Amino acid sequence: MSNGTISTDVIRRSVVLPYAEHWIMRSKVEQRTYRIIAAKPLGEAPPEGYPVIYMLDGNCVFNTMVEALRLQCRRPEKTGVTPAVIVGIGYETDNQFSPDRFYDYTPFPNTSILNKSDGSPLPEQGGAEAFLRFLEEEVKPQIESEFNIDRNRQTLFGHSLGGLFTLYAMYSRPHAFQYYIAGSPSIHWNKEYLQELESAFIDRIKDVPHRIRLLLGVGELEKTHVAGNCSNACQLADRLADLVEYGVQAEYKEFEGEGHVSVLPVLIARALRFALHPKQ
Repeated sequence: MSNGTISTDVIRRSVVLPYAEHWIMRSKVEQRTYRIIAAKPLGEAPPEGYPVIYMLDGNCVFNTMVEALRLQCRRPEKTGVTPAVIVGIGYETDNQFSPDRFYDYTPFPNTSILNKSDGSPLPEQGGAEAFLRFLEEEVKPQIESEFNIDRNRQTLFGHSLGGLFTLYAMYSRPHAFQYYIAGSPSIHWNKEYLQELESAFIDRIKDVPHRIRLLLGVGELEKTHVAGNCSNACQLADRLADLVEYGVQAEYKEFEGEGHVSVLPVLIARALRFALHPKQ
């Protein structure tokens, strides 16, 4: 290389994320196709197995979380982050997002919002129940057959509509994960139905206490958005605060100067300490 030019003699190769692989899974429930991406830690797993984080929108955020984890987990005593298996659930596309997420992450179609911001019709919606079954009955057994997983340290991470699904999963199957991270959750999408699920969840937890930790993370700049992500998430954390004696801990975090999308990297950094602290 000289004078600011790149030599044509240099052999170039694609950048590959080490110790990570992906494969295609077709759900038995609805025959829908997903790209599963997994990254394993280096070294032997602890006796109880590795913690695991399952990430929605895997095409978008998988690499960011894996690199953030690898940077920090080398010194758990300093960073508060232990090694873990990261699993991204994505789609067969090179784009960051797939329209299929509208179906997988929503319990019911939204009847008041009919078009996307560009005016085009919204994709099909209402498949959250089937998608949750796919995670529980197909993805998790596959991961547990290939990695030594600690079933007491499982996390579900979702953002936006993925955050909506994360809350839906916590309400519907509270024992499925121990940590739930809902970034800028689109509570407004199915607000009335979520309120019904929330009430049933609270009654269930009071009847049979269970250890659950929920992190609700939003960007400060979302306060002015019509969706009300900040107020909805903050109010939810306040309501769940009464469940501490039953094992539920809900934390609301507002990230200064961040918006709906820019909040993702800082939320990921916070999520790692939240779910992977060595003293938990």
